[in-house]
Amino acid sequence: MPRRLLLLPPLSVRSAFRTPRARPAAAPAMNAARTGYRVFSANSTAACTELAKRITERLGAELGKSVVYQETNGETRVEIKESVRGQDIFIIQTIPRDVNTAVMELLIMAYALKTACARNIIGVIPYFPYSKQSKMRKRGSIVCKLLASMLAKAGLTHIITMDLHQKEIQGFFSFPVDNLRASPFLLQYIQEEIPNYRNAVIVAKSPDAAKRAQSYAERLRLGLAVIHGEAQCTELDMDDGRHSPPMVKNPTVHTGLELPLMMAKEKPPITVVGDVGGRIAIIVDDIIDDVESFVAAAEILKERGAYKIYVMATHGILSAEAPRLIEESSIDEVVVTNTVPHEVQKLQCPKIKTVDISLILSEAIRRIHNGESMAYLFRNITVDD
Repeated sequence: MPRRLLLLPPLSVRSAFRTPRARPAAAPAMNAARTGYRVFSANSTAACTELAKRITERLGAELGKSVVYQETNGETRVEIKESVRGQDIFIIQTIPRDVNTAVMELLIMAYALKTACARNIIGVIPYFPYSKQSKMRKRGSIVCKLLASMLAKAGLTHIITMDLHQKEIQGFFSFPVDNLRASPFLLQYIQEEIPNYRNAVIVAKSPDAAKRAQSYAERLRLGLAVIHGEAQCTELDMDDGRHSPPMVKNPTVHTGLELPLMMAKEKPPITVVGDVGGRIAIIVDDIIDDVESFVAAAEILKERGAYKIYVMATHGILSAEAPRLIEESSIDEVVVTNTVPHEVQKLQCPKIKTVDISLILSEAIRRIHNGESMAYLFRNITVDD
């Protein structure tokens, strides 16, 4: 029999009649559906929960259910009253006068949320405590770095703060830190609430604050003045350990190792670099706590001819007798933000005014939860702001 040849269609035709194979289901895209978030307040006092309520109102969310209280023996106890498993948790902690209690509240709440299997724990700490202790002083310690390590150990994965005393503090943390700025709100207050602000001059009460004052002056197109020679103890002076041990010759040291003795510093007479006569003087700084230096600066500016004096600062701690000293001084108005509760101080001194910064904090929370860029909150912001 003759052999039959089987003619096959071309490959393209065969593939058209091939039975399609079942493909495996595609893997779900990452971050396609994000989990929820909750906002908690780590402080039990009414004054400190006010900022948390403002933030949650802007976010359209409810404040998380928790109980924070002090037992009779002084121990802090935190109880989380709802499930937080797999959620982004934001802990808002403002720092009242009892700083150490506030720190323990934050640590214990973060650890409780970590134990409850929260996905991310973000601390919203507008004023970061111990930020002034960020440099070595004689035989002391860098307490700010210790606190950063404690927060990481407790379970925090991110921090939102505002106007750190030293921007290098961000390097103490092993997780992201967003250092927001209050300067846009304070600049807006100057433009809208200070009459005839075009006749003002921005003042730095010491050379250390000159960069911040220069940034304000450039944005407002105003003049700049610096007070030099003020009798104050700065971080760059004797507290950094340069005079420890005492500068005496040690007879046991080899003569070839002797170092030249440094001459003691002498403060020059107090001078104001810049013209403030017949102008509005606006002193700017990041923290106003002990107000003696601000009161002394106001007296100097008054002697030089300034007819109205304002003080602008981000964090109004206003410890001890600060309200009384402000009320009795030449300062006309002290403007601070609500990063620190100061309602009691405002009752004692009507000169103290408050600027609300809950808007930028709530927007930062929303962007972090949604995985959006934070660049919008830092637009036109420089290192000196």
